[in-house]
Amino acid sequence: MPAPEVHHLFHHPIADHSFSADRQTLAVARDNNVELYGKSGSNFSLQDELKGHDKTVTGVDIAPETGRIVTYRNAYVWEPSPTGWKPTLVLLRINRAATFVRWSPSERKFAVGSGARVIAICYFEEENDWWVSKHLKKPIRSTITTVAWHPNSVLLAAGSTDSHARVFSSFIKGVDARPEASVWGERLPFNTVCGEYLNNSAGWVHGCAFSPSGNALAFTAHDSSVTIVYPSGPDQDPKAVVSISTQLLPFLSLVWNGEDEIIAAGYDCEAYRLQGNERGWQIVGSMESKGRPGMGAAREESALNMFRQMDLKGKAKDDTQLKTVHQNTIATIRIYDEAGGAIRKFSTSGVDGRVAIWST
Repeated sequence: MPAPEVHHLFHHPIADHSFSADRQTLAVARDNNVELYGKSGSNFSLQDELKGHDKTVTGVDIAPETGRIVTYRNAYVWEPSPTGWKPTLVLLRINRAATFVRWSPSERKFAVGSGARVIAICYFEEENDWWVSKHLKKPIRSTITTVAWHPNSVLLAAGSTDSHARVFSSFIKGVDARPEASVWGERLPFNTVCGEYLNNSAGWVHGCAFSPSGNALAFTAHDSSVTIVYPSGPDQDPKAVVSISTQLLPFLSLVWNGEDEIIAAGYDCEAYRLQGNERGWQIVGSMESKGRPGMGAAREESALNMFRQMDLKGKAKDDTQLKTVHQNTIATIRIYDEAGGAIRKFSTSGVDGRVAIWST
């Protein structure tokens, strides 16, 4: 596998990142602002800032077709204008902070998870020229940590701190086309719960994603597990629920690569590849070709230098540099380039201020 393309933007955590459709613009959430970086040769340089948030910005998403940018702690939709980026405040109607945001594939609406135990489904109201929201409420009992859209732009998966991953219908008359029947259901009025799945250890759900076909759901939780659900039809038990327990630190984000592979990353500071099907899943290995931290390093050190370090510092080696591309937690993993559901490249960002682009 070729070496990843690494961009160390700054020495601050990156809460979220998103690329434009042409991959020439990179938006990153940093502190109270969203910074826009433009591609210049092989590097990214700061071009603009989206200011106006009075709290830490924890998420950003660029709509591929329209180029609109949605940001949140309090949600704004930013549109390009001759004088720069023009913000429009979104009426979320929540009394707690927004926690996660993603555009639907149709780009006619977006979902905002929150600490208010609701998910705001936001859409543009032409009559009043503003963005309004409807709430998915029941049976959510805690903070929403992640959301993911089904390819039909109607079904929405959400993970929360009540240890559940759920699939909802977010159908809005006049905005959405009526979806075709699927394994998740046929008639899908707003707030229909199409699936509800509990993590085995009652751990927080950190990340979730539908497979490219939309016929499977994967989610990862704080017990270092990844669970894949294969539904069989409305009001029926799933065909299979496969849960993989790992010896790694918890994953925070994941993406599907086709129908039989998942790439996940999180607190272990590197991305891992998982493969399988309804009969079972397994971790294939890390996406990085390197030894784990500390392996082989002592053998390369001369005995004289080792004892010198022990005498001066009380330890044989300053082992502060991880042998991974990211030097801290990976917060977000995103698809960078795909064709027919198969990922050619994906991107990661994290607490170390780096954005990396990987080839599969």
